[in-house]
Amino acid sequence: MSTGRSGTRMGPAELVQAAAMARRFYLEGKSKIQIAEEFGVSRFKVARVLETALERDLVRIEIRVPAELDAERSDALRARYGLRHAVVVESPADAEADTPDPENLGEVAADLLGELVNEGDVLGLAWGRSTIHMAAALHQLPPCTVVQLTGVYDAGTAERGSVEAVRRAAAVSGGEAHPIYAPMLLPDTATANVLRGQTGIARAFEYFDKVTVAAVSIGSWEAGISTVYDMLTEQERAHYAGLGAAAEMSAHLFDAEGRRIGRDLGERCITVEADRLRRIPEVVAIAGGRRKAPAIGAVLRSGLVTSLVTDTAAADHLLLETGPGPRPALDRADPDGV
Repeated sequence: MSTGRSGTRMGPAELVQAAAMARRFYLEGKSKIQIAEEFGVSRFKVARVLETALERDLVRIEIRVPAELDAERSDALRARYGLRHAVVVESPADAEADTPDPENLGEVAADLLGELVNEGDVLGLAWGRSTIHMAAALHQLPPCTVVQLTGVYDAGTAERGSVEAVRRAAAVSGGEAHPIYAPMLLPDTATANVLRGQTGIARAFEYFDKVTVAAVSIGSWEAGISTVYDMLTEQERAHYAGLGAAAEMSAHLFDAEGRRIGRDLGERCITVEADRLRRIPEVVAIAGGRRKAPAIGAVLRSGLVTSLVTDTAAADHLLLETGPGPRPALDRADPDGV
C-alpha cells in the first residue's frame, strides 16, 4: 500500500478510486464535475482525491520540453526583463570557445517566427549572422510580405547574406520580397540620402511602417562581434567607444543602460529608424554567447525589442545582474525619454 510523502497509508479502495479519478482527469481530460457525477461524489471530494494522489506519489507530473530548450531559464528571463517571449537554448558543448550566435539560435528562432507570423503580416529582417542562420532554417511561414530592414554588410556578399535571407523567407511563405541592394554604411549623410531616394530602396522603406514582426541581431562593441564596428575606422571606433558604446543593433548604438548614442551614425546608414522599430508590434532579437551578454542586456533596456532568442551562456549572465529589474521591455519606453 502507498504511504507517499504524507506518511499515511492508503487502503486498496482509496488507491483504486484515486487512480481511476486521476486517469479520468489527467489522461482523459474530463472535468472534476464529470468525474464527480461518474463516481457519485461532490466535485470538492474529487479535488481532494486528486490532491492526495499527488501528495502520495500516486500521480507524478513531468513537464518535458525538447532537450535543447531550457524552460526554467526562459521563464526567468522573460519575467526579469518583461519580455513577451524569451527562448533559451542550450549553449554548444564547446561553449568555452564562446562563439557568438551559435547556429542553433537561428534554428529555434525560425520555429518561433513560424508561431508569431500570421497570414498577411509584413516580416522585417535586419542584417546579422543570426538572422541569416534563421532564414536558412525556415521551413514554414504563413503567406506574408518580407522586407529587408537594413543595407548589407558587404555589397559583394549580398546574394549570400541579408538579401538572400529576405528571398528565402519570401520563398517559404509564398509572399513578396523587398530586398535592399545597398551597403549599410555610407561615407556621409548626403550619399545615404541619395540612396534612400532610389526606387527600389524607397519602395522597401515604404514598408517599414507596415512591418508587424521583425527579426534583428545584436552586436557587442568589439571587433568581429559587431558588423558596424568592423566597418568603421579606428578613429570612429574610438570616438563611439568614448561615448559609451556597449551594443549595436541595426546600426543603432547603445550605452550599457540602453540609451541611444552616436545618433549621427544612423544618418549615414541604410537602416530602419529606431522610432519605427519601437512601433513594430513584435521585434525578436536573436543573439547569444557570453561575450554578447552585456550588449544583449543593453538592448533589452532600450525598449526596442519585445522578445529574445538566446543561449544559456548569455542567459546566465543576464539573470545574475544585481539590483532592481529593468523597466519591462513591453513598455517600449525610450530610456532617453525622447
